[in-house]
Amino acid sequence: MNINATLIGQMITFALFVWFTMKYVWPPILAAMEAREKEIADGLAAAEQGAQAQEKAEAEATALLREAKQQAAEIIQNAEKDANQKVEESVSTAKLAGERQLEKAQADIEREVASAKDGLRTQVSSLAAVGASRILGKEVDEKTHAKLLDDLISQL
Repeated sequence: MNINATLIGQMITFALFVWFTMKYVWPPILAAMEAREKEIADGLAAAEQGAQAQEKAEAEATALLREAKQQAAEIIQNAEKDANQKVEESVSTAKLAGERQLEKAQADIEREVASAKDGLRTQVSSLAAVGASRILGKEVDEKTHAKLLDDLISQL
Protein backbone atom coordinates (compact mmCIF):
# COMPACT_ATOMS: atom_id res chain seq x y z
CA MET A 1 0.00 0.00 0.00
CA ASN A 2 1.07 3.24 -1.00
CA ILE A 3 0.87 6.38 1.18
CA ASN A 4 -0.48 8.33 -1.75
CA ALA A 5 -3.41 5.99 -2.22
CA THR A 6 -4.23 6.22 1.48
CA LEU A 7 -3.95 9.95 1.39
CA ILE A 8 -6.18 10.16 -1.71
CA GLY A 9 -8.68 7.80 -0.11
CA GLN A 10 -8.74 9.88 3.05
CA MET A 11 -9.23 13.04 0.98
CA ILE A 12 -12.13 11.48 -0.91
CA THR A 13 -13.67 10.25 2.33
CA PHE A 14 -13.18 13.67 3.92
CA ALA A 15 -14.75 15.38 0.89
CA LEU A 16 -17.72 12.97 1.07
CA PHE A 17 -17.98 13.67 4.79
CA VAL A 18 -17.91 17.45 4.18
CA TRP A 19 -20.50 17.12 1.36
CA PHE A 20 -22.76 14.92 3.55
CA THR A 21 -22.37 17.28 6.50
CA MET A 22 -23.12 20.36 4.37
CA LYS A 23 -26.09 18.66 2.68
CA TYR A 24 -27.79 16.94 5.61
CA VAL A 25 -26.30 18.03 8.95
CA TRP A 26 -25.46 21.70 8.44
CA PRO A 27 -28.93 23.03 7.32
CA PRO A 28 -30.80 21.83 10.45
CA ILE A 29 -28.03 23.20 12.67
CA LEU A 30 -28.15 26.55 10.83
CA ALA A 31 -31.97 26.57 11.01
CA ALA A 32 -31.82 25.90 14.76
CA MET A 33 -29.20 28.63 15.22
CA GLU A 34 -31.26 31.12 13.16
CA ALA A 35 -34.39 30.21 15.11
CA ARG A 36 -32.50 30.70 18.39
CA GLU A 37 -31.06 34.00 17.09
CA LYS A 38 -34.56 35.13 16.16
CA GLU A 39 -35.89 34.14 19.59
CA ILE A 40 -33.10 36.05 21.30
CA ALA A 41 -33.71 39.10 19.08
CA ASP A 42 -37.46 38.92 19.76
CA GLY A 43 -36.76 38.55 23.48
CA LEU A 44 -34.44 41.56 23.47
CA ALA A 45 -37.00 43.61 21.50
CA ALA A 46 -39.74 42.55 23.93
CA ALA A 47 -37.48 43.44 26.85
CA GLU A 48 -36.79 46.84 25.29
CA GLN A 49 -40.51 47.39 24.71
CA GLY A 50 -41.21 46.27 28.26
CA ALA A 51 -38.60 48.69 29.62
CA GLN A 52 -40.12 51.51 27.56
CA ALA A 53 -43.61 50.54 28.71
CA GLN A 54 -42.38 50.45 32.31
CA GLU A 55 -40.80 53.89 31.97
CA LYS A 56 -44.01 55.21 30.44
CA ALA A 57 -46.11 53.61 33.19
CA GLU A 58 -43.81 55.04 35.86
CA ALA A 59 -44.08 58.48 34.27
CA GLU A 60 -47.88 58.18 34.15
CA ALA A 61 -47.96 56.94 37.75
CA THR A 62 -45.79 59.86 38.83
CA ALA A 63 -48.04 62.29 36.96
CA LEU A 64 -51.16 60.72 38.48
CA LEU A 65 -49.61 60.82 41.94
CA ARG A 66 -48.65 64.48 41.48
CA GLU A 67 -52.18 65.26 40.26
CA ALA A 68 -53.72 63.36 43.17
CA LYS A 69 -51.53 65.26 45.64
CA GLN A 70 -52.52 68.53 44.00
CA GLN A 71 -56.20 67.62 44.16
CA ALA A 72 -55.82 66.58 47.80
CA ALA A 73 -54.13 69.91 48.57
CA GLU A 74 -56.96 71.76 46.81
CA ILE A 75 -59.57 69.78 48.71
CA ILE A 76 -57.83 70.51 52.00
CA GLN A 77 -57.51 74.18 51.08
CA ASN A 78 -61.21 74.36 50.16
CA ALA A 79 -62.16 72.58 53.38
CA GLU A 80 -60.08 75.04 55.40
CA LYS A 81 -61.70 77.97 53.58
CA ASP A 82 -65.16 76.52 54.23
CA ALA A 83 -64.31 75.93 57.88
CA ASN A 84 -62.97 79.47 58.27
CA GLN A 85 -66.03 80.87 56.53
CA LYS A 86 -68.35 78.88 58.78
CA VAL A 87 -66.44 80.04 61.85
CA GLU A 88 -66.68 83.64 60.67
CA GLU A 89 -70.41 83.21 59.98
CA SER A 90 -70.88 81.69 63.44
CA VAL A 91 -68.95 84.52 65.05
CA SER A 92 -70.95 87.16 63.17
CA THR A 93 -74.22 85.36 64.02
CA ALA A 94 -73.18 85.20 67.67
CA LYS A 95 -72.25 88.89 67.64
CA LEU A 96 -75.62 89.78 66.11
CA ALA A 97 -77.42 87.66 68.68
CA GLY A 98 -75.38 89.27 71.45
CA GLU A 99 -76.15 92.74 70.12
CA ARG A 100 -79.85 91.90 69.94
CA GLN A 101 -79.79 90.61 73.50
CA LEU A 102 -77.91 93.71 74.61
CA GLU A 103 -80.43 95.97 72.87
CA LYS A 104 -83.29 94.03 74.42
CA ALA A 105 -81.69 94.25 77.85
CA GLN A 106 -81.13 98.00 77.40
CA ALA A 107 -84.75 98.45 76.30
CA ASP A 108 -85.88 96.43 79.32
CA ILE A 109 -83.69 98.56 81.58
CA GLU A 110 -85.04 101.77 80.06
CA ARG A 111 -88.57 100.50 80.47
CA GLU A 112 -87.91 99.55 84.10
CA VAL A 113 -86.27 102.94 84.76
CA ALA A 114 -89.22 104.74 83.19
CA SER A 115 -91.61 102.61 85.21
CA ALA A 116 -89.63 103.27 88.37
CA LYS A 117 -89.57 107.01 87.59
CA ASP A 118 -93.32 107.01 87.07
CA GLY A 119 -93.80 105.12 90.31
CA LEU A 120 -91.51 107.53 92.15
CA ARG A 121 -93.28 110.54 90.64
CA THR A 122 -96.59 109.17 91.76
CA GLN A 123 -95.26 108.50 95.27
CA VAL A 124 -93.52 111.87 95.46
CA SER A 125 -96.66 113.65 94.29
CA SER A 126 -98.73 111.75 96.83
CA LEU A 127 -96.27 112.60 99.57
CA ALA A 128 -96.19 116.22 98.43
CA ALA A 129 -99.97 116.37 98.48
CA VAL A 130 -100.07 114.85 101.94
CA GLY A 131 -97.33 117.22 103.06
CA ALA A 132 -99.12 120.19 101.51
CA SER A 133 -102.40 119.27 103.12
CA ARG A 134 -100.71 119.02 106.51
CA ILE A 135 -98.99 122.32 105.97
CA LEU A 136 -102.21 123.96 104.95
CA GLY A 137 -103.94 122.29 107.77
CA LYS A 138 -106.84 121.19 105.79
CA GLU A 139 -107.75 118.66 103.18
CA VAL A 140 -107.42 119.81 99.64
CA ASP A 141 -110.36 118.95 97.45
CA GLU A 142 -110.02 116.52 94.59
CA LYS A 143 -109.80 119.07 91.87
CA THR A 144 -107.10 121.06 93.58
CA HIS A 145 -105.33 117.84 94.55
CA ALA A 146 -105.21 116.65 90.91
CA LYS A 147 -103.99 120.07 89.74
CA LEU A 148 -101.21 120.10 92.33
CA LEU A 149 -100.17 116.58 91.33
CA ASP A 150 -100.08 117.45 87.62
CA ASP A 151 -97.95 120.53 88.31
CA LEU A 152 -95.57 118.51 90.44
CA ILE A 153 -95.27 115.74 87.83
CA SER A 154 -94.54 118.24 85.08
CA GLN A 155 -91.79 119.82 87.22
CA LEU A 156 -90.17 116.46 87.91
